[in-house]
Amino acid sequence: QVQLRESGGGLVQAGGSLRLSCAASGRTFSSYAMGWFRQAPGKEREFVAAISWSGGNTYYKDSVRGRFTISRDNAKNTVVLQMNSLKPEDTAVYKCAAALSIATMLRGRSDGWGQGTQVTVSS
Repeated sequence: QVQLRESGGGLVQAGGSLRLSCAASGRTFSSYAMGWFRQAPGKEREFVAAISWSGGNTYYKDSVRGRFTISRDNAKNTVVLQMNSLKPEDTAVYKCAAALSIATMLRGRSDGWGQGTQVTVSS
């Protein structure tokens, strides 16, 4: 069981940057693969990025690869999504996710969710 809480969302102009953080609490945080999903109004939730329990492997949605970077610090129980060169189409509610397998996230699912943080990119 793990509890997740996101922060760092806000309003930014196109081309700008935001840094999202996810604070985790509960048992065996380091045993979970961690990731980020997003959902825009009227659209389906989509996978954004994921990182393995060891931090040695990362995965990205094609449209964010090269612009977003996911990282984790197991000692501090935190996961970060650094978002650069933001575009209006990145506007969405971003949610932190935890799963026992990265394969679960690549299928669009998760074993646990944060409450979400709003990211708005103006044109």
